[in-house]
Amino acid sequence: MKLRVLLVIALLTGSLPAQVTFNRLLHANQEPQNWLTYGGTYASDRYSLLTQINQDNVKNLQLKWVWRPTTTPADEKMENTPIVVDGVLYATSLTEVVALDAVTGRQFWKLSRPFNPDDFPGQRMYMVNKGVAIEGNTLFWTTGWSDHLLAIDARTGRVKWEVKVADWNKGYQLDVPPLVVKNEVIVGPATDDMGANCFLAAFDVHTGKEIWKTYTAPNSVDDPAAKTWGGDTWKHGGSPVWNDGSYDPETNLVFYGTGNPNPVANGDQRSPGGKFDNLYSDSVVALDADTGKLKWYFQFTPDDEYDYDSTQIPVLADVDWQGKPRKVMLWANRNGFFYVVDRQTGQFLMGKPFIKETWAEGLDKNGRPIRNSRYWPKPMGGAAVMPGSQGGTNYYPPSYDPQTGLFYLSVWDNYEGFSGKRPIPPWQQMHMYTGDGWWPGFGETAPPADWPPAPAQPGVAGMRRRGSANYKTKAEGYGAIRALDPKTGEKKWDFKMVNYTECGVLSTAGGLVFGGGKDGIFIALDAETGKPLWHVNVGDTAEGMGSGPMSYAVNGKQYIITTGADTMYAFALPD
Repeated sequence: MKLRVLLVIALLTGSLPAQVTFNRLLHANQEPQNWLTYGGTYASDRYSLLTQINQDNVKNLQLKWVWRPTTTPADEKMENTPIVVDGVLYATSLTEVVALDAVTGRQFWKLSRPFNPDDFPGQRMYMVNKGVAIEGNTLFWTTGWSDHLLAIDARTGRVKWEVKVADWNKGYQLDVPPLVVKNEVIVGPATDDMGANCFLAAFDVHTGKEIWKTYTAPNSVDDPAAKTWGGDTWKHGGSPVWNDGSYDPETNLVFYGTGNPNPVANGDQRSPGGKFDNLYSDSVVALDADTGKLKWYFQFTPDDEYDYDSTQIPVLADVDWQGKPRKVMLWANRNGFFYVVDRQTGQFLMGKPFIKETWAEGLDKNGRPIRNSRYWPKPMGGAAVMPGSQGGTNYYPPSYDPQTGLFYLSVWDNYEGFSGKRPIPPWQQMHMYTGDGWWPGFGETAPPADWPPAPAQPGVAGMRRRGSANYKTKAEGYGAIRALDPKTGEKKWDFKMVNYTECGVLSTAGGLVFGGGKDGIFIALDAETGKPLWHVNVGDTAEGMGSGPMSYAVNGKQYIITTGADTMYAFALPD
């Protein structure tokens, strides 16, 4: 495949950013003018210490520049969060990486990797990319369709090395933002419900050599986790990796969420009678960063039949917990529960619903769900459940503000979804393995002739299904930016939206929370009260806003970045 690199001589001959050492990454909060990782810091709290933009002047924000990718195929929507290093912004789309002047948006270089979907028949993937990582003068980027990891010279855009992380022919895709820890870059693939057992792997930042690999679903009958699956169903257990991880330098642990077991909608074989947990699906795993050894795990939804992926970003915080300092992990899960977990041990500390849910009657003392027998096991044909498969929240990154002590997130609330359940055709490589629906891969138009027909969706009195954004009422479900007290799980405020949301949030020391929704409205809220202070429309499209906002500064001037549909927007105060 032809590689095209556009170089700008000014970048090569002018001043360049200093190398991003591991020490800089460890202390990213000491240089708030930069945004050095996907989540801002290793804690993934998406909290900016910048204060130039504040509650008093945010109403004066102006658009400064935009960037739109030009290669094909096009993204479904822009999900990347850029990083910024000393005045240079690095952004991605599905098929390109660019270096831009963070003040003007002027392009320094571009690396393009266009591809022809016909060359990847049957590949099922989300046409998105979430961003890059950096170490020294090297960027790291993944190609979702071919499952490659690239090391790119941050000064020129030239590829230093490239390795194959996984085999797309076995049902893998790769669109996570890499995580750099010490001399390693960590990534992991997902499977779009094709029964490929997923994993996390670390590669040497200088050579691309694999250092360790840890599976998130069993890879051997000798794996103790295999005993949590019925029969030999562990062989096609899935447990995909959909998002970035976080890192705790004190314990040297990396934390990642894992996705649903396969087949996603029918657990009759992998958990007969609901007696098997299907590890390590729908969990957070804590791995030794040097070896990949599993230190602890916490499973949010055992034996999942409702697609409650734990695709969320682990947010690390140091809080006062019941009168004593505690190092915790904050996690608002797709299943509708908010959790606080001790990040050193994995001990469950607290859990509470943050949206309206019906699938569980609560959590026991260990954080295990007390399942509503109406939904477990799921009846053949399916059931209407709250939340629907989009979850109470999803991949969109949340934020923790140590100044207010609040946890901010985007939610879908008060809506029901129908989750089907059909017989399970035998597993075949590169075929859907869902126990319910089918969707096409590249070059496909219809399911196999023997695919079970869709079940009739029963009428359910009072069912709150997703309504049209133009006509629905609050009773039919709504999106919101929500503030929670992480010590109690109590809601402190809501900013409700006309439409749903797939946008992350950013909090700042200026007393602000930024976010948005599928209606394309980018908004700034008072971090204490949720009062709207400013907004702008960045594209009222079907996809709306799909990434997490971020902030940086150049020469003392603060900027806010967001995306709408397939475009990135930079805002700042008037010059």
